[in-house]
Amino acid sequence: MDHTAARAEMVATQLRARHIRDEAVIAAISTVPRHLFIPETNRDLAYRDGPVAIGEGQTISQPYLVALMTEALQLSAGMRVLEVGTGSGYQAAILSALGVQVHSLELRPRLQARATQTLNALGAGDVQTHLGDGFDGLCAFAPFDRIIVTAAPNAIPHALRAQLSAQGQMIIPVGARKKQILMRVYNHERRLPDEPLIPVLFVPMTAG
Repeated sequence: MDHTAARAEMVATQLRARHIRDEAVIAAISTVPRHLFIPETNRDLAYRDGPVAIGEGQTISQPYLVALMTEALQLSAGMRVLEVGTGSGYQAAILSALGVQVHSLELRPRLQARATQTLNALGAGDVQTHLGDGFDGLCAFAPFDRIIVTAAPNAIPHALRAQLSAQGQMIIPVGARKKQILMRVYNHERRLPDEPLIPVLFVPMTAG
């Protein structure tokens, strides 16, 4: 497979055609080799329009959803970002390409180890991966300007909201399977209502 051509086609048909407009996000996704974050047995599916299994019962999210969530974060270079659910490491690599400081938290040791190896091989040295329970967040490194969650809890974890900076935002899928909504969540100090974005389907968020 010509991965460069497949990635370009993915950007044109899956992202631009669905109104992803942030050119910085487009550039990051155009640059990061998605196939390297997928086990070799599934690598020919890397640029398909859908999630792909990465082992341990987990998936790498659909490219459009990665783009949408990244765009929704409204990032600026230098921001401190917590990712809950490292998974393959692909989302963390996209964030790194956008010039933010990334702390990525993963519950499963094998996934964390594999993602760390891939990120290091690609030179994403500004991503720090951590092993731990996503419901707890990373209090030692808080507050965060942005939090992105890549698995769905039934309700918004209090600890994660508490780790947002005063002007912080979190993008998180919430709800039981087949009834999930992607939400934009604010620090309580802003007194803004949380915003539903779109219906989604993510793997459930599990505790350690």
